[in-house]
Amino acid sequence: MDSEKTEEFYDRLKEELLQNTDWPSDYLYKFIIPTDQEKISQIHQIFDNTGAVIESKQSRKGKYTSISVTVHLAGPEEVILKYKEVGKIEGVISL
Repeated sequence: MDSEKTEEFYDRLKEELLQNTDWPSDYLYKFIIPTDQEKISQIHQIFDNTGAVIESKQSRKGKYTSISVTVHLAGPEEVILKYKEVGKIEGVISL
């Protein structure tokens, strides 16, 4: 995704979050990554000390891991910040 499209995506997401959610609120992130302990650990580190509840589940063949993160955040800016941090990890798909 080029950076212009990425910024448009985040701008739209911020508008939707402002309109559809009362902040502060719990937010559910869902990611799919190739099963790799180092990458899974990186996601855990990003949400460390946030009180996040993180659930992981491997695909049937074990090639991929889905990660669900529920965390209480103050507003859309925090949601987007975490998406950007996780987006730096190679191979992560944000749902």
